[in-house]
Amino acid sequence: MRPMLAMVLPLALTFTDANETAPVGLLHDVTFDQYSSLSSVGEMHNRLLSPLVARRLGAAPHTQPVDLARERFTLYVPKQAPPNGYGLLVFVSPWDQAAVPPDWTGALDRRGMIFVSAERSGNDTDLMQRREPLALLAASNVLHRYPIDVTRVYVGGFSGGSRVAERLALAYPDLFHGALLNAGSDPIGTPEVPLPSANLFERFQASSRLVYLTGKNDTDHLDMDRRSRKAMNEWCVFDITPLEVPWSGHETPNAAAFSRGLNALEQHDPADPEKLNACREHYRDELKDDIARTRALVAQGDRTDAAAELQKIDARFGGLAAPFYDLAN
Repeated sequence: MRPMLAMVLPLALTFTDANETAPVGLLHDVTFDQYSSLSSVGEMHNRLLSPLVARRLGAAPHTQPVDLARERFTLYVPKQAPPNGYGLLVFVSPWDQAAVPPDWTGALDRRGMIFVSAERSGNDTDLMQRREPLALLAASNVLHRYPIDVTRVYVGGFSGGSRVAERLALAYPDLFHGALLNAGSDPIGTPEVPLPSANLFERFQASSRLVYLTGKNDTDHLDMDRRSRKAMNEWCVFDITPLEVPWSGHETPNAAAFSRGLNALEQHDPADPEKLNACREHYRDELKDDIARTRALVAQGDRTDAAAELQKIDARFGGLAAPFYDLAN
């Protein structure tokens, strides 16, 4: 049985029968009622935090951080689904109001792509208590309600929301197959954007597509993009396209630029396997050397320095170092 989807339309409609046609068009005040293991506190800690930070915080692993009965979402659903199902763009806004820019609907229609965004998920709200779980729950509920081509599920955002989208794309490559980063990005492999476990990170490297879409006059965020792309390349992430929006500052893209961004997002260009494997060997060797040095400190009984080294490893390698995180215990 599919979940109930309730919403406020010109006439109050509540959909309770899985056989009823799911609504299309611009839909406000949508409610969802299906939770996902991907948005549980324990799963988010495992994916979005480094191992030492996750261990320090602790969590009831199956707890959900939000009450869906209190949450509202905005949806835009094109009238016609493509033969293989809709695409899906989960959008993280920097503002509390969830809205679809009116001039974006044409591009969404042409690509047969659903847009969903959560209310009360702006820059002033908590990252792991609201912004990230709401985006994950939006994705899982739309996937449950509509026919979706799971290879065309993406996450995006504007400004601070784009930085959240980058974190989600990195940590959930099994859900999101790419990210549209509009005027907001960060380097990865830092305490703020830690790397996930090796299996997730290798999936991200091999199958995720990143499009950086920023106004040509938005110099601060273009510089952020350059630093983010440099870090991506250093960590063997190559399927990247930078796009600049002419005559634009720090603002959401116009219809033409948004359409260009969506087109680029769906042009996956996988890395050459030999190049990717060779690149991976560099950071694997570095991690091995750091772990060997830490093991030597433990063997010498220098547990204070060993713990300090492990903190450095945790900050740089994140989940890649998970098998070794208890070295200094």
